Amino acid sequence: MDFSLNCKSSRLFGFHLSSLACKCLVLVAIFLVFRTVWVSVEETKIDLIQSQSLDLDSDYGIMRDKFLQVPQIAWGLNNQKIAFARACLTARLLNRTLLMPSLSASLFYKEIDLLQPISFDKVFQFEKFNSLCKGFVQLGRYLDVSNRSRVFEVHKGSGRRWTIERDLDQLREAREKPSTDEFEVIRIVGKNPFLWHDHWPVKDYARVLECLVLVDEFTKEADKVVSRIREVGRDIRSTQNGVPYVAVHMRIEIDWMIHCKKLEQRSKISEICSSKEEIMERVGNIEGLKTPSIVYLAVADKLLGNSSILSGWKEGLVPFEKKKLGVDGIYKKYPYLIQSAIDYEVCLRADVFVGNSFSTFSSLIVLERTQNMIRTGMANSCGRNVMWPSYAYNILGESNGPQRWMTNMSDSSLQAISYGSNAISCSTS
Repeated sequence: MDFSLNCKSSRLFGFHLSSLACKCLVLVAIFLVFRTVWVSVEETKIDLIQSQSLDLDSDYGIMRDKFLQVPQIAWGLNNQKIAFARACLTARLLNRTLLMPSLSASLFYKEIDLLQPISFDKVFQFEKFNSLCKGFVQLGRYLDVSNRSRVFEVHKGSGRRWTIERDLDQLREAREKPSTDEFEVIRIVGKNPFLWHDHWPVKDYARVLECLVLVDEFTKEADKVVSRIREVGRDIRSTQNGVPYVAVHMRIEIDWMIHCKKLEQRSKISEICSSKEEIMERVGNIEGLKTPSIVYLAVADKLLGNSSILSGWKEGLVPFEKKKLGVDGIYKKYPYLIQSAIDYEVCLRADVFVGNSFSTFSSLIVLERTQNMIRTGMANSCGRNVMWPSYAYNILGESNGPQRWMTNMSDSSLQAISYGSNAISCSTS
């Protein structure tokens, strides 16, 4: 655009203008033109943002009218929690709301047809999740979908050729491809989300997992179990506070021992399996552990009533499992998934937790306890008299006790939690 003007002899409304005055008027005119254009652009941007605000989360670009659908989530409770978190983070990457997935109440690893589906909101609080995770990830219901017949499918690859880079490229393409926006629902087809490639750091997973709150029914059942443990503790020591309780996630059942022995051979790592005797000895050697203490044994049902796991403990450690506590009836009312969720809460609330660093159950408990410690300003559990201490009995620590254990919150993936590790310490980094 040419704004040049001959101002040597100009007239405006019958008045002669000097060269300087003419130039000033030209500059004012140019300013007014650009101001008009700028205001128009800004108003357009505001209108666009306001129209998008109906569909986008104000804190993050999560579209509330565009959804991600994932396969039924299966396997153990904590594998399912990891798979759910991975599905949430995938939806976040795609800027979409995750349609509430089905979990699996039963435990079948190969017979997929035998899996007993259970809705997410039958186990965890739906509204509470969205409230706690607002602006980070979002859950939606199938009732929110207006057109269920028109779906864009993304088929997950498998095998060695399906690398983590190819997987990420596929997700980015689904997010950035203009034609994908035409579809209300993207459906991921293929394997259980637990087996998807991992693209997110531990902190992102922790952010999702901390939003999972059990429905009131199951929280109250966990309250009953913990109350019973505390009651027994008060009977042992006739005081208002009673004695502390140590929760031990004791993995010694035959199928676990076969699995971990094979894992040791395959990975050439010797500190995965622990015998009953080794667990008892190392728990008894925890430095600074107050006695007497209740030892709550979180064990497989097949070990309930087995007198051998209740004898041989160091003096001052009083062992109990569900049956001896008289709370096994609480667990028997529910399918596997709910039993595991209740036991998880009981172990999480313990004064001291001892588990196996190659168990996802133990690893997620330690992750949550680590977050509790961080909130109180503790970055490590290396000293004495710390709150919520955790240990790994499969790794030898100080004084022939179990290794102190906190989650490494700076890890770039969830590998160590999903599949186990013996590289653990009493620090978060």
